[in-house]
Amino acid sequence: MDAHDSNERTQMNGTTGRRALLGAAVLGAGGAVLGLPGAARAAEAGQAGRGGGLKSLPKPTIIGHRGTSGYRPEHTFGSYNLALDLGADVVEAGDLVPTRDGHLVCRHEPEIGGTTNVADHPEFADRKTTKTLDGVPTTGWFTEDFTLAELKTLRAIERIPANRPHNTLYNGRWEIPTFEEVLKWQDEQTRKRGKQVWIYPEAKHPTYFRRLGLGVEERIAKLLRKYGKDKRNSPVIVQSFEPTSIQRLNELIDNPLVVLLSGAATQPYDFVATGDPRTVADLITPKGLREIAGYAQGIGPTVDLIIPKDANGNFTTPSTLVADAHKVGLILHPYTMRNENPFLPPAYRIGSAPDAYGNVFPVFQKYFETGIDGVFTDNADTALLARADFVNG
Repeated sequence: MDAHDSNERTQMNGTTGRRALLGAAVLGAGGAVLGLPGAARAAEAGQAGRGGGLKSLPKPTIIGHRGTSGYRPEHTFGSYNLALDLGADVVEAGDLVPTRDGHLVCRHEPEIGGTTNVADHPEFADRKTTKTLDGVPTTGWFTEDFTLAELKTLRAIERIPANRPHNTLYNGRWEIPTFEEVLKWQDEQTRKRGKQVWIYPEAKHPTYFRRLGLGVEERIAKLLRKYGKDKRNSPVIVQSFEPTSIQRLNELIDNPLVVLLSGAATQPYDFVATGDPRTVADLITPKGLREIAGYAQGIGPTVDLIIPKDANGNFTTPSTLVADAHKVGLILHPYTMRNENPFLPPAYRIGSAPDAYGNVFPVFQKYFETGIDGVFTDNADTALLARADFVNG
């Protein structure tokens, strides 16, 4: 299971400096969001703290997950461009991992055997290895063992072909983007479309890479500063599954920041590495959310933290997480909505084919009704229709 996709598989002490009063500002704003209905409450929450630019986004915000990976291989410019063409409000352009020579590239994981054609390159056969990635032995090819020039000889392929055989049509068409290329692309697309393009990069496996001497946060901050996109109202939201990574970014940039949250029983890997016993269940308590509000503007929980499922995968009663997060001024962008049967509760599947679409619209409605501020989705067009139904219904 991947932490940023549950459908498939401490706060740092002494935070000081130019943002030392952020926590108080966010908590102070939290009182203003109480009692507001739906979109109004979400819009108010988006203005809390330094994340004022978030108020310009529609609610619920439709976030193109790795572009629009329901239709194109993820983290390619083909996927990113189509997400904009379909109308996504924000594009998750970049799960950011470093190369051996220190460049940030956009891949789902540092292991690239499942997302590129590296296995077809005999010159890289000896790079295949087994490493321990966040405590899990993982075999394949890793970005940190390649220079950027070497990675540019590879091409992207579909990651889950059993669910998306149609995407394999595009295998080999697009290369691996760098984060710097994404920042330039963002400006080009903003000019071309006459509308501000937003992106939502993720600092991937920061503890793992810091131990290799390849700190991800500093590289993200350097590039955002280079392109003048490190401000509170910049159209770049930065996310990570490791709270200490977000705290580090909080000291480096002024962008809106989001803490990603996996299953309730899991631990962020930075907690594992430092012996912090807390789990995600601790982070989503009122106390844990207040702490997060001291250094971030939002959370990105798995959808199962919004509406839990029983042992058979059926919906149960929605949790109080949305209300609890809004009370302290945090927005919520849960992940990930997909159209295919295996990613839906049994009652909403149509047939049993793993690549067939289920009855996804009522599933979107259930999540929107909880008051979430946005959602990550592999199918931006479907999500936009669902939002229109919700807003107009």
